[in-house]
Amino acid sequence: MEFSKLVERARALADRGQRRVLGITGAPGAGKGTVAERLLAELDGRAVVVPMDGFHLANAQLRRLGRQDRKGAPDTFDAAGYVALLRRVREADETVYAPEFHREVEESYAAEIAVEPDVPLVITEGNYLLLDVPPWSEVRDLLDECWFLAPDDEVRVQRLVARHVAHGRTPQEAAEWVQRSDEANARLVAPTRARADLVVLGDPR
Repeated sequence: MEFSKLVERARALADRGQRRVLGITGAPGAGKGTVAERLLAELDGRAVVVPMDGFHLANAQLRRLGRQDRKGAPDTFDAAGYVALLRRVREADETVYAPEFHREVEESYAAEIAVEPDVPLVITEGNYLLLDVPPWSEVRDLLDECWFLAPDDEVRVQRLVARHVAHGRTPQEAAEWVQRSDEANARLVAPTRARADLVVLGDPR
């Protein structure tokens, strides 16, 4: 799909006269963050990006729960906190602050993203926006529109391995993590495309 078509859809949401929330979802490595940031650059200050990844549980909590080797799975996020933030974003007439995840330290920093009350479009992206399991299942009703990105799987896996290598894993460690963890999450996410308003095949051009 041409990227310009996605920009048109996002602009139409921003032009509706009241705040709208656009979700971008798909498997790990699908390009969600890239598409969100490209849209942000095209919307001339009329949008803000609030990623789901800000709600990763801290590494200390993952260790306590015995889930650190599955970081990125649905139960390694504060999903209820994410739902609560989306509700605030839709309803608040004041600035709402959201956390942001930093891959270089594998932790989230609180209150780093400011959602100002006059911004008409909030773009949120993450793997589990359409997952039909509580509390994730509450997310869909908080989105005015949700897109599912479906790039070529081989390209997507290559991107994931490169990402992990860039953040300190060896190529062998990266490939093992992708096959054991990321691809398990990808299989979980794949059926959720049926709940999307738009399925984007391939990388937007």
